[in-house]
Amino acid sequence: MGAAQQQPPRGLGPGPDGSGAPPVGETRRLALDDASGVVPLARDFTRQALYDWGWLPAASADRRAAAEDVLLVVSELVTNACLHADGPEELRVSLQAKVLRLEVADRGTGQPAPRTPHRAGRPGGHGMFIVQRLCLDWGVVRAAGAAGKTVWAELAAPA
Repeated sequence: MGAAQQQPPRGLGPGPDGSGAPPVGETRRLALDDASGVVPLARDFTRQALYDWGWLPAASADRRAAAEDVLLVVSELVTNACLHADGPEELRVSLQAKVLRLEVADRGTGQPAPRTPHRAGRPGGHGMFIVQRLCLDWGVVRAAGAAGKTVWAELAAPA
């Protein structure tokens, strides 16, 4: 089973000094190699980061929607890695000034893309369409000379 690499709790608030300021620039990593139940595991890991960074509990409907969008995108990226890329290897969640970045490293060689034409009433094929609709941007990074890829997505931090 994968092991989460998290920093120990710090202070009383989500900031490194307990001030309530989110720890901008922090990245959390979750190994998913050979883990069972990777989608709920990834969602729980991300939900804990959102709590630690002050996105949850949400003080408004907009903030709640932003957190739910993050969890949905995590689910879609990890599910796609399971279905189309020989399984996910690692989830990385990074907090930047006004953006939350999600990255899922996998073993696949394919290129994820929203299915076109998108047919809302048909089962399957909605994952990358959802990612495209909810995110500021998304893409794929391949390491030179290595198998697999990293699919990333960025979402706006709640106002």
